[in-house]
Amino acid sequence: MAKTIAVIPTESGWKYLQQLCKHWAHKLEVELTEQKGVVKFAEATTVMTSNAGALTVEIEAASVDVLERMKEVVSSHLDRFAFKEAPLPFEWTSA
Repeated sequence: MAKTIAVIPTESGWKYLQQLCKHWAHKLEVELTEQKGVVKFAEATTVMTSNAGALTVEIEAASVDVLERMKEVVSSHLDRFAFKEAPLPFEWTSA
């Protein structure tokens, strides 16, 4: 398993997290609670949490190739929802 994490500075993290979970809930297994959103893809899981100043995104994938693809999928979708702030500053680090 490969894993990465990014902490994106934004005051709208909870809004973006909810929008993304609702967007993907039409096709994927999604769990949205008051504190986090979990999206389960075929070969990866994304966990998102937020606080007043940041959105944290963790991706765990079956392989490095899948992880690289999922980083692009997640970041491009978040940038669409965060169009007023986009592009968001994703700095992925190994977890």
